[in-house]
Order: sequence, then structure tokens, then C-alpha cells
Amino acid sequence: MSSGLYLYGIFPDPIPETVTLQGLDSQLVYSQVIDGFTFLYSEAQQEKYLASRRNLISHEKVLEQAMHAGFRTLLPLRFGLVVKNWETVVTQLLQPYKAQLRELFQKLAGRREVSVKIFWDSKAELQAMMDSHQDLKQKRDQMEGKALSMEEVIQIGQLIESNLLSRKESIIQAFFDELKPLADEVIESDPMTEDMIYNAAFLIPWENESIFSQQVEAIDQKFDERLRIRYNNFTAPYTFAQIS
Repeated sequence: MSSGLYLYGIFPDPIPETVTLQGLDSQLVYSQVIDGFTFLYSEAQQEKYLASRRNLISHEKVLEQAMHAGFRTLLPLRFGLVVKNWETVVTQLLQPYKAQLRELFQKLAGRREVSVKIFWDSKAELQAMMDSHQDLKQKRDQMEGKALSMEEVIQIGQLIESNLLSRKESIIQAFFDELKPLADEVIESDPMTEDMIYNAAFLIPWENESIFSQQVEAIDQKFDERLRIRYNNFTAPYTFAQIS
């Protein structure tokens, strides 16, 4: 028995029935046009969906397959959105936000979201920094085995930290300076792990992705083997489709 409608995303164009998609709980995905907005949905089999890896992937796959089928402009809806009926969609989403949704469609037309996450090995970076700052290394070595005052401990700690921070910032600056000119918009988010030093999404013209990825590769090479880059070139534009 259906628990309502599970919504995946909103598109500006109707999606023909020849595009067959499978969603959560292996349900067929349908499209519903309301007031010029096309909603992708399936019959919800649960009132609430657990944000498991499998469910999240199923949700994203529906949107990515629609994009692969040529429906590139879309507003992805957050995972787990179950509504009772279309009346709820009209009153809670379309009536209050219709103008903003249309503006977002204009902003996203012909553009795609790509993301760059940069990781480094903090221990290796610390060692490399010490090797290149002999004065700091000597200072630290001299202190080893000595009983230090709290002030001395703090001072050497701060020196090491500020030098490490400037190494990190020079990497981030290199990526930002060379990638920003290729993007219409950039949104930086907090790093998600300790080894992640940069986390940003870029909104770029759809056909410029290969230029962008080559640039990511070229900057990475400048830093030899110091970094690990996770570059995602095909994703629904979650970061840039926010209703304020």
C-alpha cells in the first residue's frame, strides 16, 4: 500500500514516458506536470525513508539517469521527501516559491555542478615543513627532552601551526585562482574530514567540463604527489539549487 508520493526533483520540461526510471523500493518513476513544472516521483512504500547508502544512491541515480537522457536542467529535491498528495506540493512548494523556482531554472540552464575535494597527508606535510624550516626544526629538537614551561610549549605549537596553515592556504589559493575564472559561481563548504583541506562546488557551462577537469589535473601535477583530489563531474546541482 502506498504511503504517498516520494519526490526526486523538478524539471522545467515534460519528460516523456519513454524515459523509464526505477526509484526507491524498486518502484517505477513517473512524471507529473503541475503549472509548467515537471515532478519526478514514485509511489512511496514507507512514510519515512532511512538515509542509508543504498537509498541515497537510488535517489541520486534517478536524477542522474534523467540527466543522461538529456534533461539536464533540474532542481534536485532533498532525500526523503514524501508528500501525501499533489495538493500539498501546490500549497507548500509551488504557491510560495514559484518565482524563485523559475529563477533557479534560468540560473542553471546550460550549466552543471562539479565539485573538487582536496586531501593531504598531514603527517607528511608536517615533516616536509620541518625539513624546509631548519630554524623551526632546530628549535623543536632543542626542546626535546627538556622540561618546558607552558608558554614555550604554546609558542612552538603556534609556530608549527601557523606554518602548516600557510602551506595549506597556498594550495587552496592555487586551486581557487585557476578554477574560479572558469566558473559562473563557486560555493565553498567546510571540509568533511581531518585530511580534507578544501571542499568546493563550481557551477560551470555544461560544454566546458573537459577544460575544467584538465585544469584540475594540471594544478594537481604542480604539487607532485602531495595531494589526493576527488573530482565529481556529474551530479545533480544540489549546491546551487537552494531556495533562500
